[in-house]
Amino acid sequence: MNDTVKINIAKVFEVAFQEMMATSDARPSIDELWHRFDSHLRKAVLCTARGIDFQLDHQHLNEPELILNLLSHGPIERGLNVTNGGVDLYNMSCDGTGLATVADSFAALEQRIQRQRLLSWPQIAEHLDNNYEGTDGQCVRLMMKTGPHYGEGGSPGDQWAERVSRLFTRLVKEHPTPGGRNMIPGWFSWADTVRLGKQVGATPNGRRAGQPISHGANPDPGFRTDGAATAMAKAIAAIQPGYGNTAPIQLELDPGLAWLDDAVDKVCSLIKTHFELGGTLFNINIVDPREILEANKDPSKFPDLIVRVTGFTAYFATLSPEFRQLVVDRIVREQMD
Repeated sequence: MNDTVKINIAKVFEVAFQEMMATSDARPSIDELWHRFDSHLRKAVLCTARGIDFQLDHQHLNEPELILNLLSHGPIERGLNVTNGGVDLYNMSCDGTGLATVADSFAALEQRIQRQRLLSWPQIAEHLDNNYEGTDGQCVRLMMKTGPHYGEGGSPGDQWAERVSRLFTRLVKEHPTPGGRNMIPGWFSWADTVRLGKQVGATPNGRRAGQPISHGANPDPGFRTDGAATAMAKAIAAIQPGYGNTAPIQLELDPGLAWLDDAVDKVCSLIKTHFELGGTLFNINIVDPREILEANKDPSKFPDLIVRVTGFTAYFATLSPEFRQLVVDRIVREQMD
């Protein structure tokens, strides 16, 4: 269960934005949007907390948690299932997903509408409703897509990511669940970036409707022209909730690095520095981008190709076409930009 509790904050953002634009007495602004985002995220956290309680309150009626019952002190002694009073302490992960999608959307709106005045709020709302269709829509999409990104280093996108993470952390830790269980915030989309993305319309960061939301705690691919791993490591360290749950960094490396004399030392230094800054987990791929492109064309030719997908590793050929493309885009974009 700790792996599956996810709050799609990109959807929360979409609801807040649409509500703001549909409210006749509301004056659209970044401050107003943030206020509504705060309100709806609070509701999402409470809804999730109630869902955790419902699951744990009824799990003993479904089946006993055999492994946890055997490995935890209390269930055997009390004769109670671990989920039903068998133990005194519950630490339930509550992960946010879509951090870069939301941070980049806030940053793009702030930059293009409030600072540069290149667009109005009704105009961007219309383009989102139309999924950036048409020539004008495509121009606006590219303009929003090239706004300040989370991961650039000291950018408005980084500032928004930190602000969103602080809010999410505070709301998750403000209270236990109504049933008294402790929740621990993290940023971990696991394998849900595709599924959750299908639930969200076009977003102000230039993402089209139904496309995957951002991966885990990572900035979106292309967050910097140089794709600097050090910048990404620093950005992800800065948004860690800090209560023991994880906000992993997904790093894509080219095996050609092995030919560099100091490559191993540099990678080790990057990992060590990230953890010293507060990082919690590395997921690393060492894959030739050309090989992954060929494998995506015909996975059957590469039956032994293994990739680190997110919190798990899998044979590339076993992934769905959508998920294969997601992995390809991430690896190729970050290594070849």
